[in-house]
Amino acid sequence: MSQDSQHGKWTISSSDDDDDEALPPSRTATSGSRQPTESSHSSYRSATPSPPVEVKPEPAKPPVSSLAVGSEARQSAAKNQLNPVKYETSPSLAGKRKKVASDSTGWALSDSDEDDGEVKGKSLSDLPKKAPPNPKTKKPKVESERPPSPHGRLYYIDEPDDFFESRLPPLNDTYRFYLNKVTGLEKKYNNGALHIRDILSPLFGTLKESVQFNYCFDIAWMVKQYPSEFRDRPVLIVHGDKREAKARLIQQAQPFPHVRFCQAKLDIAFGTHHTKMMLLWYEEGFRVIILTSNLIRADWYQKTQGMWMSPLFPRLPKESRASAGESPTFFKRDLLEYLASYRAPELEEWIQRIKEHDLSETRVYLVGSTPGRYVGSDMERWGHLRLRKLLYEHTNPIPGEERWPVIGQFSSIGSMGLDKSKWLAGEFQRTLTTLGKSSLRPDPPMHLLYPSVENVRTSLEGYPAGGSLPYSIQTAQKQLWLHSYFHRWKAEATGRSHAMPHIKTYMRASQDYSQLAWFLVTSANLSKAAWGALEKNNTQMMVRSYELGVLYLPSAFGMKTFSVDKNPFPVSASFSGFPVPFDLPPTSYTTKDQPWIWNIPYSQAPDTHGNIWVPS
Repeated sequence: MSQDSQHGKWTISSSDDDDDEALPPSRTATSGSRQPTESSHSSYRSATPSPPVEVKPEPAKPPVSSLAVGSEARQSAAKNQLNPVKYETSPSLAGKRKKVASDSTGWALSDSDEDDGEVKGKSLSDLPKKAPPNPKTKKPKVESERPPSPHGRLYYIDEPDDFFESRLPPLNDTYRFYLNKVTGLEKKYNNGALHIRDILSPLFGTLKESVQFNYCFDIAWMVKQYPSEFRDRPVLIVHGDKREAKARLIQQAQPFPHVRFCQAKLDIAFGTHHTKMMLLWYEEGFRVIILTSNLIRADWYQKTQGMWMSPLFPRLPKESRASAGESPTFFKRDLLEYLASYRAPELEEWIQRIKEHDLSETRVYLVGSTPGRYVGSDMERWGHLRLRKLLYEHTNPIPGEERWPVIGQFSSIGSMGLDKSKWLAGEFQRTLTTLGKSSLRPDPPMHLLYPSVENVRTSLEGYPAGGSLPYSIQTAQKQLWLHSYFHRWKAEATGRSHAMPHIKTYMRASQDYSQLAWFLVTSANLSKAAWGALEKNNTQMMVRSYELGVLYLPSAFGMKTFSVDKNPFPVSASFSGFPVPFDLPPTSYTTKDQPWIWNIPYSQAPDTHGNIWVPS
């Protein structure tokens, strides 16, 4: 079956499975392998003779468990990257040579400047044919060594010596919102950004124990990110894996006796444990990090990610009241309530520790999702109704707010229904447009940011970046109406236009994009599973997944609105505006742009590594 639209002609399966929240059983990453985040599997094929960075020895075949690494999209990416297929020279590219970027990153970039982004999917029969192997050529035998990633041994560029912080870096302490460092960027764009090794370093405290809540793990890689002096300190892993996937995760941790596990209960079909949070207990106090990155190297390498890092929370005096240490945003109460929702004995000692600390400096609101069906006042505890309640209670109407656009930016998309009234406009948009207790229900513009095919093709990672953008053809072809909302990923101000986003942000901007009414960074993508959906004539809220984010409201900072920082890098110690991670105003798709869809081939133009994308 094929379908034409303004976003190209797609060949689609007759599968009726349109819920891309349904995931394969495993989300664990075998140590040393590189996984496309929260998504893909495709044949990632190379094009034209490889530049030096692509030359690699024949990789040893990984164990099966390394390919069962999460959603089908991630698995497809891993398979394709193991056997990259080069783009074959076509007449349109004949005579064009590859050039090595002059920023010393080592990436080979195409000389072609006239590619217009119209990279259409082709049937498998149209793909370049691989020559049969020569039976006389013996492959070197590799017993136990495995490449550091499915891209091959030389995929990752080593970070320069000064990439990681040796002293406390200049940070924006007003908002405490930070982007991850990105390998290969001009140095100033990492000044004030953080890597996981920075977060866990002694610069921020003398670590005693930690908890890692996440979706995808590479345990060996994670352990190496802790500094040597903290590497044997107890770590609790909170995950959502079941059955075989759980067994593989536990097997990963066998060499590390200090690593323990807590399995999150997922009792509703298609739910995931998608929350990403660190709890860090120090000799000096306690800290919370709420972030968007999985615990695998790919997520901390060349993707745009974000986090909120709390202040260092000091210990309360003994015999303090139960209500002591609360913040004006009730962050302590809400964090304890979120942890209690797991109903996990393994978290009880952490709940007690948090009660013993002073969280009063916190100026953000917690917005979480936990699986369940909620009625009455409980409907407003989680998901988008929690966000709606906070916007209703702690913001004020703005003159001309009908012209203040709502912006959503995400890395995955669920099934929205046959038209916008089913959930997006009928339910979710009402939440995002809430400002105070006004009875006015304006219908402002809604801009949704999701990478185009051309964004992915020209990214630092090339097509494998699409392994972390698991929008499927089965879902996309049923909601073509949604694509009219889409805008490209463009982040020149933060230097991250070519670092594909795995961050998720939502905000309300002024008509001239100089002010924000609010800002949210979260793990929640654009899906009903993440945000919840009303049921039973709007008397019940059903949430499938665990998610977590923090909401910035101007009132908590003594402001009416946040001013937008147009040049957030390099970070300075003086106060500046809010560092939005992408450029405002958003850039609409052109008529030739298509949203990235992971499970169709892209073979008409090579990516920045000279490869094509062929889903398996």
